[in-house]
Amino acid sequence: MLKLTYTETSFHLECLTQSLEEWVAQRVILALRVGQSLCVEPSSASFLLPVDLPGLEQLKFEVQWDERETIVLCVCDTNYIEVTLRGSWLSDGSEDVKGVFVTTIGDRTELLLHKLWLAATSCASAMSE
Repeated sequence: MLKLTYTETSFHLECLTQSLEEWVAQRVILALRVGQSLCVEPSSASFLLPVDLPGLEQLKFEVQWDERETIVLCVCDTNYIEVTLRGSWLSDGSEDVKGVFVTTIGDRTELLLHKLWLAATSCASAMSE
């Protein structure tokens, strides 16, 4: 399962071994216990990856086998490719941009996507320093 945690300024991508159903059920139970609103709705999430990342060709290959079209790649420009994921958005129901997006693609593709995201964020950090 992939979990994207959104904040006002960025997002964080995690690869979890727990099933999507188990994780959502635990979030629902937690919200009930603490008296917090929880909204779960179908959604999509997108982010950019540099086109020159090693391993990106492997991701393109993996995406071809995704019959459910949970992941779609689209060329943005000469420098970036957009990764769009279909899944579920969990938030408190407000119009805030804070929330968590979760999806299941397949273990191999999830691990590869996480690895690519980590490489992209470390490259971006090195360039900003």
